Amino acid sequence: MTKNPKYPAAAIPYLMIRGAASAIDFYKKAFGAKETMRFPGPGGTVGHAEIRIEGGPVYLTDEGPGAGLHSPQQLGGTPVSVCIYVKDVDEFARRAEKAGATVLRPLADQFYGERTVSLQDPFGHVWHFSTVKEKLTVEQMMQRMPQ
Repeated sequence: MTKNPKYPAAAIPYLMIRGAASAIDFYKKAFGAKETMRFPGPGGTVGHAEIRIEGGPVYLTDEGPGAGLHSPQQLGGTPVSVCIYVKDVDEFARRAEKAGATVLRPLADQFYGERTVSLQDPFGHVWHFSTVKEKLTVEQMMQRMPQ
């Protein structure tokens, strides 16, 4: 597989959103996202946009059922979530909740050495944010895993 030299990640989340322009504004406020590009779509929609959250890219577009672009609202929820590592998950979670994100799983230290929070944005997407507190081996994680 050839990597895109623009990004270190092999996979980039691509979100289909009802109201993508409003979502970009929310992600800026709640997640500190930086918008790096936006292509207009028909009727004032977002045809394609890119934001970065803590440097990591996320693509998004307005829903388009005729093109197979279904938002969580059309599907009755989302079967996929996005995981992002951040420098300070506690501060990140406070800012996101204040901006209107719903906490699905509160901030907590995990047996695998990370501190995490799970959130749902107002557009139906689920996000997991983590800060690594300890680098553990798989064996150490297995020993700590609740039975």
